[in-house]
Amino acid sequence: MNKKDLRIVYLGTPKISAIVLEKLIENGYNILAVVSQADKPQGRKMVLTPTETKLIAQKHNIPVYQPIKIRDDYTFLEELKPDILLTMAYGQIIPQAVLDIPKIKALNLHGSILPKYRGASPIQAALLNGDKTTGITLMEMIDKMDAGNMFYKKEIDILDEDNYETLSLKLGNLAYETFDEGIESVLNGENGDVQDENLVTFTKKIKPEESELKFSESAENLVNKIRAFYNDPGTYFVTKINGQDTKIKVNKAVVVKKESTKPGNIFEYDKNGFIIETSSNMISILSLQLPGKKMLDFKSFFNGNQKLFEKNTNI
Repeated sequence: MNKKDLRIVYLGTPKISAIVLEKLIENGYNILAVVSQADKPQGRKMVLTPTETKLIAQKHNIPVYQPIKIRDDYTFLEELKPDILLTMAYGQIIPQAVLDIPKIKALNLHGSILPKYRGASPIQAALLNGDKTTGITLMEMIDKMDAGNMFYKKEIDILDEDNYETLSLKLGNLAYETFDEGIESVLNGENGDVQDENLVTFTKKIKPEESELKFSESAENLVNKIRAFYNDPGTYFVTKINGQDTKIKVNKAVVVKKESTKPGNIFEYDKNGFIIETSSNMISILSLQLPGKKMLDFKSFFNGNQKLFEKNTNI
């Protein structure tokens, strides 16, 4: 069978998944339908907003299904009679009854080089751990989290300036290439490679309470957290302003390799930079945001808030 003739049902929800979906469509793959999570309220006004994959599907007049729980609502998949189920960041556990539906296989594009970083947050984990490479694995879905046989992998470098947003964009493009090249193995009847259980590591869903930056940690760990949690859920530190505990959001910082003796001490706050001591080295805050204000680069922030912080005070 020609890979472009495959009857594919695509399951995915966020932007990284939408990148793959659009490339599949643009390159002539036969997408019967898209399955995504339900639309959610977003923004201050909590406007009900379509998912990223739904928007792509609608643009190309492809049917969209949004079951609240796919394990309870999947008869539409049986009616579609797909050759392949393909998932990328769908967001629900898919039961065996659904995995048994496609004529050929149920496949997943996972955002790491398996068996490293199974689970919900492989991209964030790579950034949190300061990894220099990551990638995408095309694997068979089974009724065990990210444990199926692997058909194809592609790696990519993680640059020092990469964050969750930029790395997700790169991995979205890489995921399409991984499927386009790796699907040949599936169609040739290969079984794929079994994962070495001795090398398995797991990731977990990111919780909002993990977002706080505590300067008792090392500068390297803090910068990696800012990169990993960029905009989702974001990071912040707490300090007193006018006697009130205030969250200051941060979305970019770099390590300053300078000896630190007082974690949380503001080493420098002037037009040249905002540098804070940590448990190891120092961290230079490059962009930050006051409550109710816009995110600003440091120079713009300092020009409007010159007296907000003082040197040699502790956060």
